[in-house]
Amino acid sequence: MAHFDYDIGVIGGGAAGLSVTSGAAQLGAKTILIEKEPMLGGDCLHYGCVPSKTLIKSAHMYQSMKMADQYGLPSVTPGPVDFSQVVARIKGVIDEIQKHDSVQRFNKLGAEVAFGAPRFRDEHLVELGGRTISAKKWVVATGSSPSLPAFPGLEGTPHITNREIFYLERLPKSLIVLGAGPIAVEMAQAFARLGSEVTVIQRSNQILSREDKDMADLVMAAMAREGVVFHLEVGVEGVQDLGDQRRITIKTKSGEIREVVGDTVLVALGRSPNIKGLGLEAIDVEFSRRGIVVDNRLRTSQPHIYAPGDINGAYQFTHAAGYEAGIVISNAIFHLPRKANYTWLPWATYCDPELASIGMNEKAAQKAGLDYTTWVEEFSGNDRALAEGRLQGQIKMILNNREKPLGVQICGPHAGELISEWVAVLNGRMKLSGLAGAIHPYPTLAEINKRVAGSYLAPKIFSATVKKWLKFFFKYRGDMGSGSGP
Repeated sequence: MAHFDYDIGVIGGGAAGLSVTSGAAQLGAKTILIEKEPMLGGDCLHYGCVPSKTLIKSAHMYQSMKMADQYGLPSVTPGPVDFSQVVARIKGVIDEIQKHDSVQRFNKLGAEVAFGAPRFRDEHLVELGGRTISAKKWVVATGSSPSLPAFPGLEGTPHITNREIFYLERLPKSLIVLGAGPIAVEMAQAFARLGSEVTVIQRSNQILSREDKDMADLVMAAMAREGVVFHLEVGVEGVQDLGDQRRITIKTKSGEIREVVGDTVLVALGRSPNIKGLGLEAIDVEFSRRGIVVDNRLRTSQPHIYAPGDINGAYQFTHAAGYEAGIVISNAIFHLPRKANYTWLPWATYCDPELASIGMNEKAAQKAGLDYTTWVEEFSGNDRALAEGRLQGQIKMILNNREKPLGVQICGPHAGELISEWVAVLNGRMKLSGLAGAIHPYPTLAEINKRVAGSYLAPKIFSATVKKWLKFFFKYRGDMGSGSGP
């Protein structure tokens, strides 16, 4: 029997890698974690979820100050934003969470932590800074990085990605955002609220292309009211450095040439898997431009090597990475053939109004060729939304031809929180009648979940057949009670 230095080796100290390392070590497996960056935490902690949500909160507070008069309060004109103070707050939040993702913590759990860029020498052996490390099983969780398109002139023009935007020395006077996915939309709105002049350039006919257009358009309309300028259905013809400013030349669908000028360019056009330098070619681990190819147990073409998280290109969310880490633990440590199931995977974009989804939207249902119906309720009919002055948005429930839920989308205040009730309902296979009959505190935004379920049930409850039966029932009861007493 072959001897290995470790039971399991993990490459990548982001969400997926840390979760696998923590679980494996606490279960008694001899574990080593290897991270290329100088600190653990990955993209989510340092360049993604944590700094973006911290920035978004600062922008929200600043926006709320400017809107005081809309709530019957004295009008406020806040001073200009000192972005260095916003950055300091972002760093403070990261530092606090970093304690949870420290080397010391993982050492206490029983894992060894090493830093550097490993490379596979064979299917069980990696080389790390002159040291060779063998493991019976490996987990490649190296994540993803911003994709840089081959636009003419971009490479020679100063630009930023999500790795730089949270650590700028000053607030950009004008920001051009290339792309309109979740990162692009969140940052465009946040910087517009903080005082930047923001322009978004998008090649498709809507922002947030993965979402249904009607829902995405609600977000775009809100952002436009706040001053964000959109150029949709355009191609980038070139990027030019003008010294203190950058110029983006775009071409519309009709062939018109336009120019957009700003001092900062944010490239937010998708992600690429961090595969380079791992030596996967030499050990026959299959991968593509999208990422490492895995089966539904997260195994690669080498069945003792797993690839959870962004690296497999499936669902690039931190919560998906954590879920996939659990799949890996089940298979690699417990030897239970657990398969990943993304049917009810939720996600949210933290714009304002927020946009959250679970299951299929209309785009996905149409692509799958399914028959479906939609049930919609507006936030304008929710008393708590009225009290808070947050009337924009709606919830959309999609049912298949057997009247079973396919998915739910919510565009509105706190949609990311509201979708969590549907996580429980759908994963727990709860009937819509159960949700419609549940007691929600009043007034809450969550009542909109109950209301959309009730809107589906109402026609059945008040159908002509039911009314006819009840009419007969009450007439029968009336006849029974009309006789004389003894």
